[in-house]
Amino acid sequence: MIEVLFVCLGNICRSPMAEGVFQHLVSEAGLADRIAAGSAGTSGWHVGNPAHEGTRAVLHDHGILYHGRARQVTTADLHQADFVVAMDMSNVRDLRRLDHNDTLDGKLHLLLDFAPPGSPRDVPDPYYDGNFERVYRLVESGCSGLLEHIREEHDL
Repeated sequence: MIEVLFVCLGNICRSPMAEGVFQHLVSEAGLADRIAAGSAGTSGWHVGNPAHEGTRAVLHDHGILYHGRARQVTTADLHQADFVVAMDMSNVRDLRRLDHNDTLDGKLHLLLDFAPPGSPRDVPDPYYDGNFERVYRLVESGCSGLLEHIREEHDL
């Protein structure tokens, strides 16, 4: 099983959105038995809370149900995941600080590194500006590219 962990700051907006979108794409591709997705936050502010209502609403509008709860990333997560996918450079820095054994070498990525050329580098946090639809489009683009990358890398 290939494990993908999406990470943002609080695990209520961007990373659960990415988890839901990616799992939906994986299921549509018939690869749910080969690829699993999860999400976590670098902070513990929202642990146990459901995803932000804006995230749940935009996912619902696109036919994706999400029922996860926020949790904080652990060092065990870094060891277990095959791909650790951060939403922005701040998340990358936080994850690197948590990584004491170079566990992330070769498996830490920005989501939008998998999006088409010309895409922004960071997924903006809709918690602050409320633009969940724009974030959804970016997340969907990055998740599509990530799935294609995994399929090519693992001959799926």
